[in-house]
Order: sequence, then C-alpha cells, then structure tokens
Amino acid sequence: MTKIIKTLIVDDEPLARKGLTVRLQDFSQIQVLGECANGQEALEAIIQHKPDLVFLDIQMPGMNGFQLIQQLGQKGIPLPLVVFITAFDNYAIRAFEVHALDYILKPVDEQRLAEAIAKVEHTLTRKQDEAHKQKLADLLASATGVECEDILQSLASGQPIQTSPYPAILAIKDGSETARVEVAQIRWVDAAGDYMCVHAGSETHILRRTMKELEQQLDPRTFVRVHRSAIVNINYVTKLVSHVSGEYHLVLECGTELKVSRSHRDQVKKMIGA
Repeated sequence: MTKIIKTLIVDDEPLARKGLTVRLQDFSQIQVLGECANGQEALEAIIQHKPDLVFLDIQMPGMNGFQLIQQLGQKGIPLPLVVFITAFDNYAIRAFEVHALDYILKPVDEQRLAEAIAKVEHTLTRKQDEAHKQKLADLLASATGVECEDILQSLASGQPIQTSPYPAILAIKDGSETARVEVAQIRWVDAAGDYMCVHAGSETHILRRTMKELEQQLDPRTFVRVHRSAIVNINYVTKLVSHVSGEYHLVLECGTELKVSRSHRDQVKKMIGA
C-alpha cells in the first residue's frame, strides 16, 4: 500500500500555488493539506498539520523560506522534508545548507518534479525503517540490558541480535557427561570446598568453578550474592525474614532458608523490594 505523503504548498504567488497543486494531482501518493501565501501562514500550518513534505518558495515578503526554517528550529518543531521551488538558481547552495531535500527551478518541469517526489518517498521509507529499528532496539535494550547501539549495529549488518549477554544454558561437566542446565531453573548455588552445588529444579549439579567465575555468567538482575558462599535466584524467593539476633534469612519456595550476610544485606533487600 502506497504511503500517503501529507503536503503543504507555500508560495506568495497564487498562480504558482495553483499550478503546483494541479500538477501534484498526477501523484496519487501526494495529499495536499493546504496552500500558504507567506511564511507566517506556513509556520502555523506546519504546527497544526505536521506535514511530511513542504514545497517552499524562497523569496516571500515578511518571512522568506530560509527564515521559516530557522523559526521552526528555534521553536523546536520537527522539520518536515523541504523541497524548495524558486525562480532563482543562486539560492541552491544555501538551500542544501539548511537541509532541504531538493531544489527545483520555476517553471517546474514535470520530470524534475517526479524525481523530487521519488526522492521524498525514498527518504520517508528510510526514515520509517530507521524509526522502526530504533524502537526495536530501545525495547530490546530495556528488556535485555544489551546496549542500544550494539543492537542497532547488529540490525544494520544483518547479524542476529544477542538478546542477552548472559547464557540461557549452563553447561556442567561431570566426568564423561555434560549436563545442560537452564539458568532460569537454577534456584540457588552454594559453595562446598573447591566446588559448587548448583540447585536447579529437583536436581543438584556439581560444578568445579569459582563463585566469582559463575557470578559473572549470571544476570545480576536475577541472581544476587547473599553470602560469601551463596548466590540466589530472586524469582524463587518467597520472603525475607529478620531474626531477633539481627540476622536476615531468605526463604525459597522449596523451603530452603539461606542466611544473608551483613555485607550483602542492602543489595538483597533492594533486589527483592524490601
């Protein structure tokens, strides 16, 4: 389906406005919202209608085309795509300095007008694609913690997006076998001498790795260190209990109770919203 391009025509000459309006009728994707006879009218119309495209005369009494663009910038109003239409070719360089998309000399040539509209369509499509990518990147960054810029680079290069810097599966080797443990199923991990016990579901796996090494592989938004020798998945915490002695304990849904050390108490309370 062809995107409708909402358009304003700005020119102080009535015949010029009428002539361009008639010519634009040949382009079904162009919807002319209105005609403006001067810069002030155009400023008000742009604020009201938020057009995609403005065909803009440069020489106009009161506020010329360049001053109109300056006013939009000063007011913080998003600039629509601008195609300058003028009888004077000495404005060309200045036109592109203010980020005009195109520059057409009067009298308007039909082929030249078609080229300008094709350029407008291409630019709007590219902007829409970029906006969609940015929105997707923002959502993924918010959900996964991956840097937004890294996501955009992956999209631009066609590479798969790494939705999380932390693995979803933990490979635990036990002799000649390697168990693939879903990280989301891990309830807690506790150290036992020179190895760790990884409690996932109804099973306990022995992992020969340091607590620090494992902690770096676990998402800190989900796993919290509660003690020098224990890490807990907060999704399985049912309550935080304070004792008369001043000690705090976490109770997991399976009934396991783990002591929270003084040095990790504030972080644990913050993680569980206590």
